[in-house]
Amino acid sequence: MRKPRVERERKDFADFYQRFRDNCLRAVLAGTGDRALAEDLVAEAFARAWASWPRVRQHPAPAAWVVRTALNIRVSWWRRRRREVALDGHDRAYLIEDDVGTSDALLAAVRRLPRRQREVVVLRIWLDLDTRSVAAALDISPQTVAVHLSRATATLRAQLASAVREEIRS
Repeated sequence: MRKPRVERERKDFADFYQRFRDNCLRAVLAGTGDRALAEDLVAEAFARAWASWPRVRQHPAPAAWVVRTALNIRVSWWRRRRREVALDGHDRAYLIEDDVGTSDALLAAVRRLPRRQREVVVLRIWLDLDTRSVAAALDISPQTVAVHLSRATATLRAQLASAVREEIRS
């Protein structure tokens, strides 16, 4: 009797992974700016999701759980590493956004947003979560999500319009 349940869980998780891996990768890439690091973080987050799949499956927004976990892993990694001395030329972030369908200008603009606005944009727009799910994932009210999203889109609109005007002038 256990075997069918385990097989069903594997299939559920495999379906979840296939549907949300790219969106989670885009979201984490927006936060990190480093394709290789984002891939590692997402892989680790999905591994943790699989280890806790019965609980994660019940989460209101499992994809948001994966993104939040990946970003938390990065913070933990950064805290451990912040006392290390970087060697010149070995800590550069290399961006390869074309693989995930996001422009350089958009990623750069999103990275310049304050942390909470960036999180709301990633969860609400890129992961296509509803406002309540974003609020639950970030532990804030739906009204706060709406305010952050409004401010973020206004900032992004202004930054991208400015970038387009500069490109036209060039």
